[in-house]
Amino acid sequence: MPVNSARDDSRDHEIYESIRAQHGPERLVKLLAFDSVVWAAAYLVAAFVRLNLDAGKVPWTHVVVVFAVVVIAYALVSWPLRLHLGRAPLASLDEMLRLGVAVLIVSALVFVANYVTNPSYIPRSIPVTAGLAALIVMAWGRAMVRWRRETRVAKRAERGKEPVLVIGAGVAGLQLIRSMVNDPTSKWAPAGLLDDEPGRRHLRIDRVPVLGTTADMATVAAEVGAKTVVVAIPTAGSDLLRRLSRIAFDAKLQLKVVPGISELLDGQVGIRDVRDINLPDILGRHQVDTDIAAIAGYLAGKRVLVTGAGGSIGSELCRQIHQFGPAELIMLDRDESALHAVELSIEGRAMLDTPDVVLADIRDAKRIAEIFEERRPHVVFHAAALKHLPMLEQYPTEAVKTNVWGSWHVLDAARKAGVRRFVNVSTDKAANPVNVLGYTKRIAEGLTSAVAGEADGTYLSVRFGNVLGSRGSVLTAFAAQIAAGGPVTVTDPNVERFFMTVQEAVQLVIQAGAIGRDGEVLVLDMGEPVKIDDVARQLIGMSGKNIEIQYTGLRHGEKLSEELFAPGEEGRRISHPMISHCRVPAVHPSLRLELMNDETHDRVIAELADMCADMTGRTASLAAE
Repeated sequence: MPVNSARDDSRDHEIYESIRAQHGPERLVKLLAFDSVVWAAAYLVAAFVRLNLDAGKVPWTHVVVVFAVVVIAYALVSWPLRLHLGRAPLASLDEMLRLGVAVLIVSALVFVANYVTNPSYIPRSIPVTAGLAALIVMAWGRAMVRWRRETRVAKRAERGKEPVLVIGAGVAGLQLIRSMVNDPTSKWAPAGLLDDEPGRRHLRIDRVPVLGTTADMATVAAEVGAKTVVVAIPTAGSDLLRRLSRIAFDAKLQLKVVPGISELLDGQVGIRDVRDINLPDILGRHQVDTDIAAIAGYLAGKRVLVTGAGGSIGSELCRQIHQFGPAELIMLDRDESALHAVELSIEGRAMLDTPDVVLADIRDAKRIAEIFEERRPHVVFHAAALKHLPMLEQYPTEAVKTNVWGSWHVLDAARKAGVRRFVNVSTDKAANPVNVLGYTKRIAEGLTSAVAGEADGTYLSVRFGNVLGSRGSVLTAFAAQIAAGGPVTVTDPNVERFFMTVQEAVQLVIQAGAIGRDGEVLVLDMGEPVKIDDVARQLIGMSGKNIEIQYTGLRHGEKLSEELFAPGEEGRRISHPMISHCRVPAVHPSLRLELMNDETHDRVIAELADMCADMTGRTASLAAE
């Protein structure tokens, strides 16, 4: 017999035996016999105590007669309540309520009958004290039987299982512990709880004690031999998960979590819900509230052009735009392999022989003008750009050619072709820039603002931070370093960045295109910045490898912390809770930019910095208008 089949048969047999014990004739006989003995003992002891422990004064015959009447009455009252027939699990709250009702009814009937008898058949206090004593002993006996049964089940379930710590002694922790104990396929056994709430430090949940706080994780795990810690707090925020992840990483423990409340279908937590902690958990990203009707209104049935369509942002833009049924989706890129990949991901085939894919370079002003004149797009998403900070610091003129002049070529062609809505994809590095990437993207925002004042359509920019999993991102670098066995290099232990998933970023970019106004920069809510060191540690922990982290120091043009707003910019949330609106000064093409191609490296950077400084100087006055 296969192992799984044998396991299932064993589990089915155990369930059958449990049901038979709960509902079979054995339960009726045993429970009724136990309760009868308790009633007899309760009346005899109550009579003996009532008459000052003088056996000679006790009317034993009367007491025995009343006891016999009580047992018969109790059996009759218990029958419709199904007290002894398994209507409720043993020692459950439901059974305790039924037991209390039965004892109360019987005791009340006996008390009234004895009270109206003149003289009283037995002392009037005996039915009351006997009934109370019987209820206590019967409830206690049931609880002891259940406790012993569950203890045996728990000990049997723990054999050969890996001890784990559970963080959170709340409802989710209770559900998780019971699931570990009751699920025969679980490989874990709860060895202890951790909770930071002072009022829970002496708490036990199903015999599992609270052994300390989360700060004691490493010590407690070593004491109980646990290698895995499960966070049973569905409402845990990213700050808490980052702190726990760091502690677990330092202690070489595996950290797992239960899903958030929104991910649980029935609100119940079980062992099968437990999963590895992932980057969105520690980044604290949340669901985007998208106005589908507004998006469909400006994309459905329209000709939509995306530059940089083969890139991380551009390709996801194409995939999401395609779902809204545009009349045409024109995907433009200079990389034929990237166009092949994005068409394949959308259509399931990639022959590269349809008008949907356009091979062109935004540096070629004439070619871009021809494409716009011929295709006449209604909506344009401009995502083409050079973005690798260190390389652009070495080759600033290349950044100018693509990010500045390339953007101007697309903007100018769009204006002349009558594009109704233009969305320039920018970056948080354009806010108070200190490097070539930031300078050029800031100027591209200014160029977009300039065209907004001249064109008939709506021209705006969208600014956001790092995108998880994009090509060349820090995650890609970390993954390659981990695969190679390390070390993982981090510039500084305190460097932090804003992060967003590519799906979330693009969803907000499309949403921003629906609500943005002429000349604005819309800044996406990136949540709290995250330390790159925490990201590196989390990825190493997920790999299960023991890999060193090396700190290399900040590179030229790199900030310790990024910003989303430039000095003087005032972000206002007008239409969407995750999108802020602000104004950016216009920048018009000038001779200074034309001359950059012939100037030295340092001079180009100085010119860029000077232009951005001029924009910053005009930002405050623009915000005041």
